[in-house]
Amino acid sequence: MNAETLIQRRWKIIHESSVPPYEQIRLRIVDMIAGGVLPVGTKLPSVRALSTDLGVAVNTVARAYRELEHVGIVETNGRSGTVIASGGDEMTEIVAAAAAEFAAVVLQHGVPAAKALGMVSAALDRGITP
Repeated sequence: MNAETLIQRRWKIIHESSVPPYEQIRLRIVDMIAGGVLPVGTKLPSVRALSTDLGVAVNTVARAYRELEHVGIVETNGRSGTVIASGGDEMTEIVAAAAAEFAAVVLQHGVPAAKALGMVSAALDRGITP
């Protein structure tokens, strides 16, 4: 299954969300990398193809890809396309460490898991950054 199909599977842009569409795309790709669905070297769909499939402007997808490239998660090689960079592995380690710290705080304060996960989901929906 190609990356384009994987990115779109059971997922659509939520236009009513307070999270901008480019950020929704960026988060979707980051989640898929962290979950091992998009391993290092996977070629992402072209900006034009993904924008058409998701029903958003080309610039929306281009911005998501630029944001990912800026932090080293993807590499863009001109006409060769955009691929998941080896920096994605480092990102996975950072996110896993943050998740472990969060879990420790949740357990220390006795917050139920469902409530803690709801807090994370709400924070992601709002686009909270440190």
